[in-house]
Amino acid sequence: MAQVESISKAEAVKQQSRQLRGHIARDLADMTVPFDKEEYSLLKFHGVYQGYDRDSATSLKQRGESKIWQFMVRVRIPGGRLTAGQYLALDALADRYADGSLRITARQSIQFHGVVKAGLKATIAEVNAALLTTLAACGDVVRTVTTVPAPIRDLVHRRLEADARRLSTHLLPRTRGYHEIWVEGAPWQEDQSTTEEPDPLYGDRYLPRKFKAGLAIPEDNTIDVLTNDLAIVPLFEGEHLAGYNFLLGGGHGMTHNNPKTYPRLASPVAFVEPEDLLEAAAAVVRLHRDHGDRANRRHARLKYVIAENGEEWARERLEEYLGKALAPCRAMPPFTVPDHLGWHEQGDGRLYLGIPVSSGRVVDNERALLRTALREIVERFRCDPILMPSQDIILSEIRPQDRDSIEDVLREHGVRLAQDITPADRWALACPGLPSCGLALTEAERVRDDIVAAIEARLRRYGLERERLSIRITGCPNGCARPYTGDIGIVGRQPGFYSLYVGGDFAGARLNTPVAAKVPLDAIAETLDPLFELFSASRIAGEGFGDFCHRAGLPAMQQALAELRIGAA
Repeated sequence: MAQVESISKAEAVKQQSRQLRGHIARDLADMTVPFDKEEYSLLKFHGVYQGYDRDSATSLKQRGESKIWQFMVRVRIPGGRLTAGQYLALDALADRYADGSLRITARQSIQFHGVVKAGLKATIAEVNAALLTTLAACGDVVRTVTTVPAPIRDLVHRRLEADARRLSTHLLPRTRGYHEIWVEGAPWQEDQSTTEEPDPLYGDRYLPRKFKAGLAIPEDNTIDVLTNDLAIVPLFEGEHLAGYNFLLGGGHGMTHNNPKTYPRLASPVAFVEPEDLLEAAAAVVRLHRDHGDRANRRHARLKYVIAENGEEWARERLEEYLGKALAPCRAMPPFTVPDHLGWHEQGDGRLYLGIPVSSGRVVDNERALLRTALREIVERFRCDPILMPSQDIILSEIRPQDRDSIEDVLREHGVRLAQDITPADRWALACPGLPSCGLALTEAERVRDDIVAAIEARLRRYGLERERLSIRITGCPNGCARPYTGDIGIVGRQPGFYSLYVGGDFAGARLNTPVAAKVPLDAIAETLDPLFELFSASRIAGEGFGDFCHRAGLPAMQQALAELRIGAA
């Protein structure tokens, strides 16, 4: 008797979805109720997450009232590149349908929060009218392709930008259902059927889990390329492209107290010739499609396939898909992470300006009118924005004669510039956390500034306030702000409590190590204090905090923390 394949319920939903259509069009018409669980899972493929305001949920329940259902809508923006017109179109949507803010993600996209069901279709239709899409910004597909944000006008950076766009288009799902629902507004019919063939790349069940891809050169690993399922590192000889190193199996998601889940960095698998880029990337997607775990979604990422089968096995599978032999990865220089905030030359006579954005939240508030300032600058000077993987924003194509005027606009609106912030603030990331993320165990974005300020105060004790330090804060262990490669990772454990990780490589080439669990929010900086003291006293010249913690070793870190607890007792 043939063995029946075991699949999760999510797999069955995808398979029966008629190429991601499901009953979305039918349920979209009823504004009184949220989408059901099956349609909610399909909405993700369309770039939409359904949730509710978790701040108000308990009090509403006590009064016998319904939750305030709302949606997050994410735009797919390859390499974070926007034209001035596209940015202004997205900015207009923030007031019309969302909560008055745009949020820059750690994957160079824009998210809208607080969209209600009545505005959902219009939001997505207007995104498409700006020649953008939300399709495959979420879901079990290849999501937004990231790359180096710097708009440097040489052949290397132009190739990176072009490759990100080409990959994004090549790996996009082909379903017509997305445009039928959101753009054309095709009416729902109960006996509706479709003869559309399964997607040529994804099949009828798409991928076992999400798939992230990015391109970075060793000289600029701003995107943390090794945290991707597919990390592509182009190798140049001068301005000549020799080919691409393909590293597979990166990913940050894990579950507390489940050692079978873990963060992992992508490992070297194959060298790919320039002409094979698109088909080789598609082959990696097929590898995940055919060998990923479809029974257990916690074990379904490509990283587990690579970890359990090995890099040589993976290269052999890719050779089968491509029909040609592949060489192992070539040697490459160590990764570095340059600073793109502040003013820089593009190389063509124009300038670009990197502007810090706390937690990526472009909003007007009592501290600064950041959103208004950016809108005014983009309108007046027609700067093309670039979204950074550090959740900041670059304004490109600036004429040198406009430099002072642009700075004046920012200053008039209270916007901080690169020279106004400390390194700890500059390199800090935070996911949205509560109240909008349904997976969040605790706060992230709303406590980011307080955490960073408390850590800065401790650093000043030891003369370390100018040290370059990456702090990554997430409200749960899924790792959307890439906490496991930071100098310091702060990961939500339960309401008000966090696990602390130290020892990552600032350049993104090493995972950090857990050193403390269930640390109260107001004790995070105090807990890290003895590690800062040890770093100040014992570091090697030029050594960063993460490198020091890695060199000193976990026992030394644990001893320092144990002495803190003894002293406190």
